[in-house]
Amino acid sequence: MSEIHQLARYQVRREALDRCLAAIHEFVAYVRANEPGALRYDVWQERSDPTRFVNIFIFRDENADRLHSQSAEVKKFASILYPECLAPVEFIDYDLADKK
Repeated sequence: MSEIHQLARYQVRREALDRCLAAIHEFVAYVRANEPGALRYDVWQERSDPTRFVNIFIFRDENADRLHSQSAEVKKFASILYPECLAPVEFIDYDLADKK
């Protein structure tokens, strides 16, 4: 089984920034504490435009990705974040280019 590497990019409405940041902090803490198959889960906020974010995640395998995607916490997070996004969240799959 191979690891799943993904990015999610999105931009939120400026007036919703505080609410979205609170949801991001709560969600990331949950994932790190409760999803051992999530090998990495970070959210980066753009310096020049703090309404723009990139989530960087690595899942151990397809099963860990599926368990994450179908969790109640993902649904809760999406119900807060998605209505505040200026466009749909863009999910991008990546392969590691520098394989050793």
